[in-house]
Amino acid sequence: MRVLVTGGSGFLGTGVVAGLAAAGHEVTSGDLRVPESPAAPGVRHVALDVTDAAAVSAAVAGHDAVVHLASVVDPDGMGRDAAYRVDVDGSRHVLDACVEHGVRRLVVSSSGAAYGYHADNPVPLTEDWPVRGTEAFAYSHHKALVERMLADARRSHPELEQVVLRIGTILGDRVDNQITALFHRPRLLAIRGSDSPFVFIWDADLVAIVVRAVTDGPAGVYNVAGTGTLTIDEIARRLGKKTLALPEGLLKAALAVAKRFRATRYGPEQTGFLRYRPVLDNTRLREEFGYTPELTSAEAFDRWLAGHPDARG
Repeated sequence: MRVLVTGGSGFLGTGVVAGLAAAGHEVTSGDLRVPESPAAPGVRHVALDVTDAAAVSAAVAGHDAVVHLASVVDPDGMGRDAAYRVDVDGSRHVLDACVEHGVRRLVVSSSGAAYGYHADNPVPLTEDWPVRGTEAFAYSHHKALVERMLADARRSHPELEQVVLRIGTILGDRVDNQITALFHRPRLLAIRGSDSPFVFIWDADLVAIVVRAVTDGPAGVYNVAGTGTLTIDEIARRLGKKTLALPEGLLKAALAVAKRFRATRYGPEQTGFLRYRPVLDNTRLREEFGYTPELTSAEAFDRWLAGHPDARG
């Protein structure tokens, strides 16, 4: 198959492009950044800005499938409006181009964050629960908006098969992000009375899931996470550290003051992320999509920790 991957030069995109090429597909990797090194066999790199509708249309033309990974996880460096143009407008351009050019299948990297950080979220969450996002978090809000757009397209353009992956926290040997930065701190911050459980997916498992989604995996919406959870206390014990469990009201007040004086970029809304982090049920991934992650959430964390001994207390 001829497959276009948006965001192909990013952390996840690099692995997906390599995995698709290894599976024998002709892969076009589109990204703002084009690698200087020669492309691997079966891979072509092109410059692509998903905020440019005409450029997206030209890039999509001639492909059988599109894997849409381009998004902004942390908008602080570029501003929320710019992140919206990438996340929401960019996704609309990709979707419109797929319909225009008769693409057979669209695979989209969504996120568990699309469910939002809400007190009434069940634990665990299945795919039937509504995606409501949390407006205070740009990434969560944008992912929910994109999912609603995709749901509308499934009704109006059923000929375009969709695989929407609501991905949990990704870990891997080369992962270095906002979440893993938390594990390097002397103590792990938590809300008193909340387990704050995490679900993890190992990057190699995620790549294999995307490759299957492009080829013979059934269309649909799937939570993507390793089986099981790790609470913040369990993570702390593995790290040989302690948790700093604060009352939510106290932490909200402290964050409000700290942000006002620019001592932190996080505001009082951050307590919702700590307390109501979406816990993803992967039953549909295993039983309907047909893929059981090789590593559980606990095993993924342990493998990450084995490669990052400097995170230990």
